[in-house]
Parts: sequence; structure tokens; C-alpha cells
Amino acid sequence: MRQTAGQASRPVELGYIAVMRSLAAAFALVLLLAACSKVTQENYARIQDGMSEQEVIGLLGPATESGGMSLLGVSGGSAKWVAKDAVISIQFVNGKVVGKSFTQQKAK
Repeated sequence: MRQTAGQASRPVELGYIAVMRSLAAAFALVLLLAACSKVTQENYARIQDGMSEQEVIGLLGPATESGGMSLLGVSGGSAKWVAKDAVISIQFVNGKVVGKSFTQQKAK
């Protein structure tokens, strides 16, 4: 069986198409995840004083930044969830919400 020049380039073309499809799918996934940010005014409103830190993480996902300390049996900390256009900051005492703030960034 003889291959012509057109047949030899066919696997290369199919490989290129497969790579382009993969790139398009990856790009679509990135856009979808960016559009589905959990740092929203609606999720902020769901956070109530007394909620556990685990409940907040269940709602917002892992914090972007966090820190804390413990002194004489009392622990305190803060966590921040940062998205492209908004920031949610939460203060915890003994693992429970005691304060919160929401900042909306203006689009540039």
C-alpha cells in the first residue's frame, strides 16, 4: 500500500485539531470557574455571627489569606477571601464568626 503526500499529513492535522480542542476546553473551564466565584454579596449575606469556621469554609472554600493566635485558652483569627472584584473578611473567636466585612472593587 502506497501513501500519498496528502495521507502522510493527515495524522499531523488530527493531532493539531486535538490540541486545539483541548486548549479550547481548558479555556472554557477557566472562564467558567472565574464566573463562579464564591466571593459574592449573596454568600456574604449567608454568613452569620456564631457560624463555625468550617461552615464558612464550606460556603466560600479555602481562604486566600488567614492568620490567628491563641492566648489563655482564647483563640482568635481572621481570614480573607479575595476574588477579582470583591473581598470578604471574617474575624473568628474560638472558631466562631464574630465580625465580617464585604468590599466590592470597582471595575477598571
